[in-house]
Amino acid sequence: MSAEPVTAIDLHADGSVQCWCCGTIDTPARMVHLGNHPEVHLCLGCAHFVHQQAWEIEDDGNRRPAALFRDRFRNLRAFVIRRGWHHNRFIGNRLRSLDKYLP
Repeated sequence: MSAEPVTAIDLHADGSVQCWCCGTIDTPARMVHLGNHPEVHLCLGCAHFVHQQAWEIEDDGNRRPAALFRDRFRNLRAFVIRRGWHHNRFIGNRLRSLDKYLP
């Protein structure tokens, strides 16, 4: 990842760019740019999601303790989402904020 300059084609009239994944519009300084592809912009949320997906691919079939630990948290996260606890008005905010600190 690098801080490549944004091309004029990608800029909106107000100087913002659009996330290629979800369509969020933000300033180029708040987007992740891919090395040799400065036209690709990812918002921080999508960049975190891609990072989690990369870890999952790396951990597939890996039996090291750290990989097993991350796998347990992925299963716990899926359980919470299936139950809808992340939308609960009492604990939902805490669960969603905790998510960015967990693997």
